[in-house]
Amino acid sequence: MFNLIAAATSVSVDSATGRPREIRTDGQRLAITALESVRDETSAYPLESGPRTVFVVRAAERRFRLIHQLDDRRWIIEDLGRRSVLASAA
Repeated sequence: MFNLIAAATSVSVDSATGRPREIRTDGQRLAITALESVRDETSAYPLESGPRTVFVVRAAERRFRLIHQLDDRRWIIEDLGRRSVLASAA
């Protein structure tokens, strides 16, 4: 079970590589210090549910899962330390 916490969030990415650089939530800026894994699920989804890319990153000495839904350009940010979904960002 996940707790959903409403927060204004966004993820900034490097325009050249598409890798996440920073997570911004509730006035905080968390610089991404390490990229642990990238999973491209573009061909794993039917067109109705949409493709996505999943990043596991480290920021502020914590692990986060960043899910980028390609069709609607939304980010879902999950704090792996507390196992709660922080928010869904457009």
